[in-house]
Amino acid sequence: MLATILSHPSCHRHRMPDGHPECPERLDAINNRLLTSGLDGLLLHKQAPAVTREQLLRVHEAEYLDRLAEAARTLGEDQILPFDTDVYLSRDTLEAARHAAGAAAYGVDLVMEGETDAVFCNVRPPGHHAEPDRAMGFCLYNNVAIAAAHALAQHGLQRVAIADFDVHHGNGTQTMFYDEPRVLFCSSFQHPFYPGTPIDVKRDHIVNVPLPATCRSEEFRAAITERWLPALKRFRPQLLLISAGFDAHEEDDMSSISLTDRDYQWVTEQLRTLVDQSRESDRPDEHCRGIVSTLEGGYALSALGRSAVAHIKALAKL
Repeated sequence: MLATILSHPSCHRHRMPDGHPECPERLDAINNRLLTSGLDGLLLHKQAPAVTREQLLRVHEAEYLDRLAEAARTLGEDQILPFDTDVYLSRDTLEAARHAAGAAAYGVDLVMEGETDAVFCNVRPPGHHAEPDRAMGFCLYNNVAIAAAHALAQHGLQRVAIADFDVHHGNGTQTMFYDEPRVLFCSSFQHPFYPGTPIDVKRDHIVNVPLPATCRSEEFRAAITERWLPALKRFRPQLLLISAGFDAHEEDDMSSISLTDRDYQWVTEQLRTLVDQSRESDRPDEHCRGIVSTLEGGYALSALGRSAVAHIKALAKL
């Protein structure tokens, strides 16, 4: 069973101001590294469909979707419009966002239908900062949240886990599932840091793991081992989703945390092992069907390419 890479050409056409770190070259850095590593031929590549309005409305408010569409409707070919904090719209932005979110939902379908048990969505714009009624932090639609809501509504799952190792807290994802115990949300992030949302949450299904700016490999791995893994084992997810941000890398100046390529491979191996071990249970409802990972942050292009490929290699067990 081949691991699957999902993307769409429109994700390259979403434009940001010149010099902005969230650029189309991020996708190229991953694709090029897959080619040079020799892994590309061992993976199945598919084009992502566009998300539907029904799928969007499971986590976003209709008024917000309409406001986005209205703002984008008037843009000319070369226009880039500031929309909200650290969010810009160009003529092709919403098409890219629809396919980025559609990739995550389609990845769930592929896993649930048994076509694969590991998907990586190489897409932009990212999603985990997007709130039900607000774009922020480069994010318009919350891709991973759309995937989780799709798994619950379309596939009838009762336990979906989200693991978010982006260096910034997944505030939008937390907000969307704050009162939804069928979704376990585990997030590790630099703190205090953007976006500054409340993290002292009294919810059993929300596991926030703040990391100091001085964090290195050992502290990161200890935090995941002590906080994430026990929670995931207790929860027994039927599907695991990953918000894969690589901006805690030591070469990425987006943060002060200093992780390495190997740390991203390690955390992915821990999550992959949990999925594989779940299938040893005598109860089919405790089996985790697979993993769908979607790209969030990561802005130092060489480090992003290496880290994402280490992540994909571990997902695919190659």
